[in-house]
Amino acid sequence: MDVIKSQQILSRPIEKVVVHPLVLLSVVDHYNRVARDTRKRVVGVLLGTSFKGAVDVTSSYAVPFEEDERDHSIWFLDHNYHESMFSMSRRINAKEHVVGWYSTGPKLKENDLSVHGLFSDYVPTPVLVIIDVQPKELGIPTKAYYAVEEVKENATQKSKKVFVHVPSEIAAHEVEEIGVEHLLRDVKDTSISTLATEVTGKLASLKGLDARLKEIRSYLDLVIEGKLPLNHEILCHLQDVFNLLPNLNVTELVKAFAVKTNDMMLVIYLSSLIRSVIALHNLINNKMLNKEHEKTEDSKPIVATA
Repeated sequence: MDVIKSQQILSRPIEKVVVHPLVLLSVVDHYNRVARDTRKRVVGVLLGTSFKGAVDVTSSYAVPFEEDERDHSIWFLDHNYHESMFSMSRRINAKEHVVGWYSTGPKLKENDLSVHGLFSDYVPTPVLVIIDVQPKELGIPTKAYYAVEEVKENATQKSKKVFVHVPSEIAAHEVEEIGVEHLLRDVKDTSISTLATEVTGKLASLKGLDARLKEIRSYLDLVIEGKLPLNHEILCHLQDVFNLLPNLNVTELVKAFAVKTNDMMLVIYLSSLIRSVIALHNLINNKMLNKEHEKTEDSKPIVATA
């Protein structure tokens, strides 16, 4: 599958694609219901709005889709189901329109351009968002593309459609954030303690931070070597991040961190000590109850039966 990097396109109709969390939850639910524990992928329609090159994907719905695993040129997408679902969605929210389609990939496939051409009947420049429902690495599980006509330098060669990668990000309104937070709070494994869950979350966050810092470092190294052009917007964001970092050379700040850490360690030490005392107390009580039970059993008279 041919893909052109976004840097190679001077004027792009789509600058970025913003995916909302409800869309991710809907796609994961679709995959778990239809293609879980299989090698199949699921396909659906993306709804939202577009303004000044930014596509805002706020909703989605599943569409029946089948394809031949041996011959990818053979595939079927239910048009009637899609049009029926879209007409019902328009009754709920008239502002949303078809902005593209999604696939659980996890990579581009040979027939994606054919499927993409189908959605060109509903929107001039549809976007394809590949959502990895089983990510193996930390990061944003979405990759966005749109199709452009690649003109060959040789006039005898026929032009063809190719995909152009577009930056994608995850964003949510305040109402969505509250709903997703409550939903994730209820979805938890009862066999895992709350402390273990919090530690796992902190560890995942630190790994994500480490990956982002390495990505920033690699980008700056490429800029210094002259392999990438200087982007003042990115540098301004990095400067804002550095300005928010605390100055650890201040004595008062170092002392405050030390006092805070010592207070937390003291609480942890006292809680461990109290837990040990309670466990020892319960052990002694259990021993005493067992001895009393043995004395009661020994004091009972033995009745002989003929």
